[in-house]
Amino acid sequence: MRHPVLRVCRPSDDPEALLPFYREGLGFDVLCRFRDRQGFDGVMLGHPGAPYHLEFTRAAGRRAGRAPSLDHLLVFFVPDATAWSAAVARMRCAGSAPVQSFNSDRDRSGESSEDPDGYRVVIRQSTWTV
Repeated sequence: MRHPVLRVCRPSDDPEALLPFYREGLGFDVLCRFRDRQGFDGVMLGHPGAPYHLEFTRAAGRRAGRAPSLDHLLVFFVPDATAWSAAVARMRCAGSAPVQSFNSDRDRSGESSEDPDGYRVVIRQSTWTV
């Protein structure tokens, strides 16, 4: 059975300003871009073949604003310690300083960063379990 693909979409006032954070910091590729698609410009980012990707859109004439809270975030689980350290180093090289998590449990085994729109990303050094 094939699993569905997850697309996380969110508005931004400046999708282009997000690219260094997600491309250089998280290693995402630009999967596609679109302009004036029914009044929206946008970019989709992801890893080719991965079952998830991110879409950032800007609506003509509308303001998206910043994240509504400090707990609007994505969490990436990286079980291998070496790969986790490399991911954290990439985020810092991309200019993203670590921030204290709203939920302090996320700081126990991870590091949080904030994108230019105020949304948070946690890179957690652990295996995801239910």
